[in-house]
Amino acid sequence: MNPTKKRAGLKKACLTMALLISLSAVAPLTSVGQEAARQQPQPGTSNEHLVASVLWTQSSGEARALAFQAYNFARILLDQDLRMNRRRRMRRAVIVDVDETVLDNSRYQAWIIKERKSYPEKWTAWINRSEAEAIPGAVEFLRYAQQRGVKVFYVTNRKQEEKEGTRANLLKLGFPDVSDETLLVRTNDSSKEPRRLSIAEKYRIVLLIGDNLNDFAAVFEQKKTVADRIAAANQAQALFGTRFIMLPNPMYGDWENSVYDYNFQLTEAEKSARRHSLLKSIVGNF
Repeated sequence: MNPTKKRAGLKKACLTMALLISLSAVAPLTSVGQEAARQQPQPGTSNEHLVASVLWTQSSGEARALAFQAYNFARILLDQDLRMNRRRRMRRAVIVDVDETVLDNSRYQAWIIKERKSYPEKWTAWINRSEAEAIPGAVEFLRYAQQRGVKVFYVTNRKQEEKEGTRANLLKLGFPDVSDETLLVRTNDSSKEPRRLSIAEKYRIVLLIGDNLNDFAAVFEQKKTVADRIAAANQAQALFGTRFIMLPNPMYGDWENSVYDYNFQLTEAEKSARRHSLLKSIVGNF
């Protein structure tokens, strides 16, 4: 063979081999890169700020302990009322909120994080699956109350089209006294005060249990600033632990709406700025 042609053939073979080696090295990396890209959050709402609060709700023993503490203390207060007010003619009642008070919706919150969605997307669909779990201690306390002749009312701002799914969920978990009379959903007014007043016409309300200040009294229901809500809570100090029982909910609520001044049109960047602006940090160098 002509030496020149032989060298050209050898060079071509070497180039071909180098290309094959290069492709074999790059292909796995490309595959890994594509898989990594598929694992990345898709465009949508950034809910990274919710991760810690939802994780705490689902994973911490402290969250369960606080729920047990709230319902154990509610039992103590109820027992005290049963002992001290035996001659009261009006039948006793306990009012509970539903979401994050007796039903745990943290799986829905986790879903909106993972799917980069925003409430209320798929909220009604979630409710109508009737798959929420019970808040620790809730079923036991409400059964205890019912067994002692106390009427249980579930006052929620879930909508009429969500009532049947809510009823099914409560019954499945063993909650007592679930009926059209006792499960009071939102109709035209999101305020719970008219529903509380209608209960008070026939029953003596011993306890109100919720995760939001709005679950307790009309004074909390106005769209207040962060400072106003704190001031209102301070004014009602004597009622917490005597008539009002609060459950922890770091995931969402009117506390969050007040951070955003009830402006639901803010961009993600604007919401982040609001959150950071309200953080109280150490002043000065140390």
